Amino acid sequence: MNVRGERECRDCGGRWSYYETGSIECPDCGSVRSVGLEGRATHTDTPASLDLAPHRDRFGDARKTLPADGVADLKRDLREYLRKRGFISGGELRPLDGTVIAARELLEAVDVYDRLREPTDADREYLLALLAGADDGERPAATEVPGSMREARGSAAARIVSEYRDDFLTFLDELASPAGSDPDADPTVSVAGEEGTARIEPARELLERVRDRTKRMSALQGDVDPTVADALIEAANATGAYVRTGDTEALDRARSLLDGADA
Repeated sequence: MNVRGERECRDCGGRWSYYETGSIECPDCGSVRSVGLEGRATHTDTPASLDLAPHRDRFGDARKTLPADGVADLKRDLREYLRKRGFISGGELRPLDGTVIAARELLEAVDVYDRLREPTDADREYLLALLAGADDGERPAATEVPGSMREARGSAAARIVSEYRDDFLTFLDELASPAGSDPDADPTVSVAGEEGTARIEPARELLERVRDRTKRMSALQGDVDPTVADALIEAANATGAYVRTGDTEALDRARSLLDGADA
């Protein structure tokens, strides 16, 4: 959606950034009577934090099976966090950050672990490692993923990249037609450097390849080599870096990653 970033309270005159708070409520007096002061910008992200400490305390003593109420609470918190997160903030395309990626994988891993008839110590250690680092954007390396958890790694990559691609295409649409139907309107998105619109078609071509790889990965229910799943995320992020900066090395890297994934 296109929103005005800076807001002013009509009651107390306080000013704040909607992009930082995600709210029209004045942080000074609590009034919801506010007005936008600047031009609109495309914005899909909402400020959100992820605190998994309570879940770590609960799951730390679990052995073969997970506490049912704990699983439900963990899934609820992960879904709420992921629901709020988007990839365009104040007209700027953001990269896929580590916390979003790890949170999605943890959500998938909990489901996979819960379906295992005889989870191994390696399965449990992997799940707990995700739980230990997800809120800081950390997750185990691809080489540490147990065979039974490949599905979680791949499914997480396919889902999160698909969501990123949706926002990315919205960004490119806005970049292509910054004024829309109003020739006097200000651009709603921005990139660094000149010739930003020249980056649109190369990015679209790569995103089409990303879509094909995502569909194949989903059809396999995520059961792919974890390095392939990670390469898909890296390719999406490299494509984003190219559009933001015009860096052709990022463009070449995205192509190389997708070539490797297709091999």
